[in-house]
Amino acid sequence: MKIIVTGAHGQLGSDVLAELKKRSHNVLGIDIDELDITDKNAVEKFILNEAPDVVIHCAAWTAVDAAETPENQNKVYAVNYEGTKNIAEICKMIGCKMIYISTDYVFDGSGNTPWKADCKSFKPLGIYGDSKLKGELAVSENLKKYFIVRISWVFGLHGNNFVKTMLNIRKKYNSVRVVNDQIGTPTYTRDLAVLLADMTESEKYGFYHASNEGGYISWYDFACEIFRQTGDTIKVISVTTEEYGLSKAARPQNSRLDKSKLSESGFKPLPHWKDALKRYLEELNNESDQS
Repeated sequence: MKIIVTGAHGQLGSDVLAELKKRSHNVLGIDIDELDITDKNAVEKFILNEAPDVVIHCAAWTAVDAAETPENQNKVYAVNYEGTKNIAEICKMIGCKMIYISTDYVFDGSGNTPWKADCKSFKPLGIYGDSKLKGELAVSENLKKYFIVRISWVFGLHGNNFVKTMLNIRKKYNSVRVVNDQIGTPTYTRDLAVLLADMTESEKYGFYHASNEGGYISWYDFACEIFRQTGDTIKVISVTTEEYGLSKAARPQNSRLDKSKLSESGFKPLPHWKDALKRYLEELNNESDQS
């Protein structure tokens, strides 16, 4: 099977690429240096020439706060909406599958009920969430053979994430303030890559939610577990989002994603988030030892 992975140098794309190669697929990873997805003619020429069976679209603008600044807003929509639409339209033309990675930010985070994969109560709080929602619609309105996979609280080896931020803070400070009223579940890119590879090999199309198992936690809970596993004695101070302040973009407080559709469709749920964190910290240590 021939598969194109966009955003191949990123936190998720690099792991997806590795997983697909492990399964001996004919896989081509591309990033901004190889293809500007906002250039419709370039996208059409490239995908028509490669003629893939599947495109896994990991490329995205993910800097949530930076998305809110006036000078960036057009760029955010160009990447997350127009770029996605360009890919979806060409996938439709050649009849190939498309997997689009979306986010819990398409919802407003109200209440405390987990969001179901097929829920249509969209109400993004900011530019990032709105641009990703428009990307979802560009995929679902153009294609029949698509997977839209919403994820949350992503961490992986490549790129910045919450775990790396906490590990850096412990080197400089004796305490850290972390919000206790934003609730969700982390997603380890290695585990997600396995699921996405499984999806390329199936035809169970539709909307899905995917994050690691183990129940719903706060960012405060996540920070506490990070330092428990690393053996650090840094003090983690529990604060509300309002007390924390600082962020330009509003964050959804309820990022609980109902992932039941995965097992209902025959996909294997992701492992427990504590186990994922343990493996990730080991991976970071191994990388550090080798450098």
